[in-house]
Amino acid sequence: MAFRSNNPISLVFPPFRGVTRRIILIALCVYLGMAAIGLFMPVLAGVLTSLFELRADKALHPLIWELVTYPFVGDGLLSVTFALLSVWFFGSALEEERGSRWLGEFFLAATIGGGAIASALTRVAIQQAPGLIPDIWTAGLWPAVLAVLVAYGRIHAESQVKFNFLFTIKAKYLAAIYVLFYVGLALVGGDRFGALTALCNAGAGYGFLVLAPRRGFRVDVSERWFALRNAYYRAKRRRAAKKFTVYMRKQGKDAPIDEDGRYVDPEGTSRGANGRDPNGHDPNDKRWMN
Repeated sequence: MAFRSNNPISLVFPPFRGVTRRIILIALCVYLGMAAIGLFMPVLAGVLTSLFELRADKALHPLIWELVTYPFVGDGLLSVTFALLSVWFFGSALEEERGSRWLGEFFLAATIGGGAIASALTRVAIQQAPGLIPDIWTAGLWPAVLAVLVAYGRIHAESQVKFNFLFTIKAKYLAAIYVLFYVGLALVGGDRFGALTALCNAGAGYGFLVLAPRRGFRVDVSERWFALRNAYYRAKRRRAAKKFTVYMRKQGKDAPIDEDGRYVDPEGTSRGANGRDPNGHDPNDKRWMN
């Protein structure tokens, strides 16, 4: 367990807001709700858990929603507590630097992509790796925690973090320790599918970190869409301006048009004082143009 720290002595609590807060609250509410259901209706709690946890034989088909729900299914009070604290400390740091949209996309890419890759690898390698059988399940936020920690170690490689409240270590070394731990668990441990899911989460998250725009795919796609839409309307306006120019020439009149397809007053082509034309028009004010 590790926490972000600005110095080797004091523990600094990060802000609790944005996507980080939503992830923590959803996971906490689901854990408490499942615990309450388990007290009064244990059979129903077991059915719900089997529907929402990640299982290699069901996640890709037909229970595809398990790729989204498995991070929020808790597997123990201490495990959930430390996982939520890790998401808070490291996730909030990434959110402050990259923004809420980026962190939301990163979380979904890591958990959904990692869960899908792990399920696919398990189903393909079932003959060669008997420990990875399809009915093994996994759940919890620790795969997402590994992805967040790897991203934090990549961005803030030299930052000092507190490991188990005992000693400080650089973020890149802490991320490497966790990755090696899950590699060993996948090779010789009992929870091989859970370890494989965590490693796939880390790989998918790292791929998103490297390939995604700094503000996320959503902002980039939105900007590209509006750029294409604006280019279309500008081209449409220029075509209409050319038709208007041809029409005015047939009427024996001149209708000068600028590069944006706007009509320009022929009497105000030269600028006077303060950058204005002789008629007092501001060239940066498009309201006087047609």
